[in-house]
Amino acid sequence: MAGTYDALARVILENVGGAGNVESIAHCITRLRFKLKDESLGNDEVLEATEGVVKVMHAGGQYQVVIGPHVNEVFDAVVAAGALDTSDSSDEHAADSSAPAKKQTFMSVAIDLISGILQPVLPVLAAGGMTKGLLSLAAFLGWISKDSGTYTVICSFADGIFYFLPIFLGLTAARKFKINEFVGAAIGAALCFPAMVNIGATAEALGSVLAGTPFEMSYYATFLGLPVIMPQSGYTSSVIPVVLAVWFASVLYKKLEAATPSAVRFFVVPMVTLLVTVPMTYLAIGPVASLVTNGLSLLLQSIYEIPMVGGLLCGAFLGGVYQVMVIFGLHWACVPIVLTNLSVLGFDAVLSGREVCTFAQTAATFAIFLKTRDSKLKQIALPAAITGFFGTTEPCIYGVTLPKKKPFIISCIASAIGGGFVGLMGVKKFTSGFSGILGLPIFVDPSGVEGITNVIWLSVGILITMAISFVGTWLTYRDDEQKAVD
Repeated sequence: MAGTYDALARVILENVGGAGNVESIAHCITRLRFKLKDESLGNDEVLEATEGVVKVMHAGGQYQVVIGPHVNEVFDAVVAAGALDTSDSSDEHAADSSAPAKKQTFMSVAIDLISGILQPVLPVLAAGGMTKGLLSLAAFLGWISKDSGTYTVICSFADGIFYFLPIFLGLTAARKFKINEFVGAAIGAALCFPAMVNIGATAEALGSVLAGTPFEMSYYATFLGLPVIMPQSGYTSSVIPVVLAVWFASVLYKKLEAATPSAVRFFVVPMVTLLVTVPMTYLAIGPVASLVTNGLSLLLQSIYEIPMVGGLLCGAFLGGVYQVMVIFGLHWACVPIVLTNLSVLGFDAVLSGREVCTFAQTAATFAIFLKTRDSKLKQIALPAAITGFFGTTEPCIYGVTLPKKKPFIISCIASAIGGGFVGLMGVKKFTSGFSGILGLPIFVDPSGVEGITNVIWLSVGILITMAISFVGTWLTYRDDEQKAVD
């Protein structure tokens, strides 16, 4: 399959400065993400004029080439053409670079860390979330019993992915912080260890901290006389604690590696790293991280629950700006918020307003497809609209609506209106998953209390959004007005 994209891969490689200029390469759902030693060697104009390339972006310290849904095949072809090392767990690339390190803003560093740690895990999170949603829908409709072996077997991986999330994130965080990946996975495994997870349910509390506040945490065990403070359900499904723990471990690991004799480095470095990091995580890193994440979750939820206006404003704001956030890569900041809300509250309502955005882009793109007389634009717009309907909007944004400007603005306005409606109705999602039409099942309440109510209200919000976006684009779009842009 990769042979189909060999020519495209060569063009891309040549116009990012050649294989020697590539410090690292990765990809997400639609983009090739390069870290280049010298970004000035990238030729944006040539790449954007190349068939198969939708757009070139500079975001988060990365040189991003937007490809579309076939990015996997193009990635493989580029790696093969340049004989590139796709590992991000060594320092070789940085050591080989003679270019001075570029200063990055705090936001760029944060987004790079979030995307680098979470992006590799998103496919299995989406798979688990979609499966949980479909399973909840099947149980609600009476097609399957929650007491059946079939239900339990399917839950074993659908729920297991989220339950053991710290293990996955420990591995990807270790890769990002450039230490042995399995040390990170071991830290995540320690946070999911059954005896520690169950201690809150099986033992009596020895004491508590922050008693009488929403942040009260009890402790059920001690380590060398010090209280082990943790959430009652442990750190399963958590995000921030394991990431901070692995960062701490990476600092210690590298110092130990430099100081330990090579004869015993193989086992001494990981052993000492784990012996120090795991207790430190239970004693300090975990409690502080939990306090911060729980506080953020409660703050957002309290804003959302302001009578009459909270949900409306949250939904309208996020609906209106989310596609702009996608352009600059800032949408990655939403992922840990969603995962934290799902872990702390069991649902996320604060960010549900963004769910209509994909449909706004899809409707605007489809309106242009129907109205334009430009055959080349039609060839781009139809497949972009189809992929947008299933949750991937970058082809719509970079290939159609953003270059035309007005349709992009209209779709953002439509998303703000639809997102405001979704927020006003208090729509909740109960697991993680992709956006688009296939993402509707993740809004089915697995407890059965709300059933498919959230799906119904979200569907109404989607229809409102698509109608405004389609009609607005249809009424305002003119081919002849776009010649200067085209």
